[in-house]
Amino acid sequence: MEYERTDVVVDRLELLRAYGYGLCMGTADALPGVSGGTVALLLGFYGRLIAAVTAFTPRRAIAILRGYRPERRERAREALLELDFGFLLPLGVGMATAVVLIADLVSTLAESNPVAMFGFFTGLIAASAITLGRSLTFTTPVHAGTAAAGAGLALLVAADLVTLPGGGPVVILVAGAIAVSAMILPGISGSLILILLGQYIFLSDELSAFVRAIGDLLGDGSLADVIDPGTTVVLFLAGGVVGLVTIARVVRIALARNRELTLVFLVSLIAGSVPAPLHNIAETHAWTTETIALTAAWAALGAIALFALEYLVGGFDPE
Repeated sequence: MEYERTDVVVDRLELLRAYGYGLCMGTADALPGVSGGTVALLLGFYGRLIAAVTAFTPRRAIAILRGYRPERRERAREALLELDFGFLLPLGVGMATAVVLIADLVSTLAESNPVAMFGFFTGLIAASAITLGRSLTFTTPVHAGTAAAGAGLALLVAADLVTLPGGGPVVILVAGAIAVSAMILPGISGSLILILLGQYIFLSDELSAFVRAIGDLLGDGSLADVIDPGTTVVLFLAGGVVGLVTIARVVRIALARNRELTLVFLVSLIAGSVPAPLHNIAETHAWTTETIALTAAWAALGAIALFALEYLVGGFDPE
């Protein structure tokens, strides 16, 4: 008697593959340098990802939420298929897994060895700007002006001369909107945006605290310990949803209308972000000869790591 269900096996393999894709994307997005969108391009599922994300609309979301009613379940199933939910769900779980693991590591290293971590990040960002900039041209005054605008804006934000309006929940929402939308764009890492906005360590700490508090609930933990960091996580995710349906679409339209100038601006934004991690080092260490030498050494290691990755995958392309 034959009991093998090949359709189930294929489905499980597809779920596992999507989860693996999510792990790769989440790892890239949690570290400044290579973006999750670039990883999606390299692994060959970027088109499917963009189609699924841009299919998200308030109307489809409402249709899914109304699926608890028997007469609306068919429409809810259709909406899930239109969103490619069978792909997005394991992909999202994989990304969340990677981000949680790396956030805990980042929180630990930020306290124990900030020079090594932020020096390494500086090298990753600088090398990514070089690798992505190789395919672009800066031959006209318009190109030069666009590049200056992107790099200048990043430098002003990194130096705290340009800041987000408001504070607290407003900043978290805006950071989530910008960072999550950047996660699906080739060339820009979501974590790079968070470093630029000064929210990277704070959000990593909050995510780690939230995960630990959830785990502690199984023991002698309290619900109150979950609420504070949980609120931050929810606000960030809410901002991310807003970003996916607004900012990501705007950038996609800009790429469609003037790809070259848009990419020049985005890559210049990365180049201008190179000094951003150094401000985190300055918060805990004076710029002595030893600190500068250690930072330079870790930056060189980060650059070498990214150049090696570029060589292994055959080169990066911002789009």
